[in-house]
Amino acid sequence: MEIENLVKLIQTVSESDLTGFKYEENGIKLNIQKEKASAWPALSQEESAAADGEKTVLAARPEMPEASKEAGTLNEGKLVKSPLVGTFYTAPSEEAKPFVVVGDPVKKGQIVAIVEAMKLMNDIESEFDGTVVEVLVENGESVEYGQPLFRIA
Repeated sequence: MEIENLVKLIQTVSESDLTGFKYEENGIKLNIQKEKASAWPALSQEESAAADGEKTVLAARPEMPEASKEAGTLNEGKLVKSPLVGTFYTAPSEEAKPFVVVGDPVKKGQIVAIVEAMKLMNDIESEFDGTVVEVLVENGESVEYGQPLFRIA
């Protein structure tokens, strides 16, 4: 399967109501799992499970505030959410300055971060005009589908 088709498949499953998808072609197996969006953040994986069945250790994240249970808002402002599962980066490289920091004005369509998934860097764009009020994820942290990344007011 070509990488473009793989990325398209992952995005299609992420945007759908499916919670899981399995695909096999020429001995290559793909298994995509996601949980429905909820008011609770997903668990983060601290250790990768090896193909030989190594034990996976998970750590629960702290509770989200009550106000975050409303779709699209957290306290004041609108949320920019992760469109896929991956690793969150605030800048294009370790030496570069962050795309945005708290207090920066942003325009709709402006790149605010990157989420790396399967060695592909995916630009995360703001869906709103406004000012960055809060960065909700640490640089290098794993993120889940639908997880809030920024609050824009």
